[in-house]
Amino acid sequence: MWNDIDDIELVKPERKHKEIIIDFIKEHQDNNEFEIHGGALVEKLDFDVWLKQIADNSKKETVNKNWVVSSTFLVIRKTDKRLIGFVDIRHELNDFLKSYGGHIGFGIRPTERRKGYAIKILMKALIYCKEIGLNRVMLACYKDNIVSRKTIEKCGGILEKEFTLSELKDYSLEVENSNDKIVCVYWISL
Repeated sequence: MWNDIDDIELVKPERKHKEIIIDFIKEHQDNNEFEIHGGALVEKLDFDVWLKQIADNSKKETVNKNWVVSSTFLVIRKTDKRLIGFVDIRHELNDFLKSYGGHIGFGIRPTERRKGYAIKILMKALIYCKEIGLNRVMLACYKDNIVSRKTIEKCGGILEKEFTLSELKDYSLEVENSNDKIVCVYWISL
């Protein structure tokens, strides 16, 4: 089933997508989820500010000094144009991303989870990574996130290391509730 990735497409966000993005955020909030993975802070910023930020961050000349060049996409199901998720693909890694974040971050709306979309989204993201010239990509997830770990492993992820967030002393992270969470770092060769 997950070999067929043609039922979804990666689409650059535009102003015309505002309504479906607001609906996506509301669904997360209705499920007591207040962070949109892969959305480049879509849930925290005014929509127009967010659109400008992702446009600026897509070019080396205008990227925010604390960020790296990245491509943020909506994941749209082709049959009904439903927004399934977000994926953020970083073209390079800074020191923080080398330690914690990786090249790819993505999230799926609550009502579309457990339907095989995670693998499809990651496969589409890996194709894009190869198109922009990456040979290897890093991904990270919490050890207790079994679904993410299995998704990464099914797409060729090789575990490089595990560590706790408290070991990242150089970065002040606002994370869920605990610096004792274990992070798994994987690499996928393209």
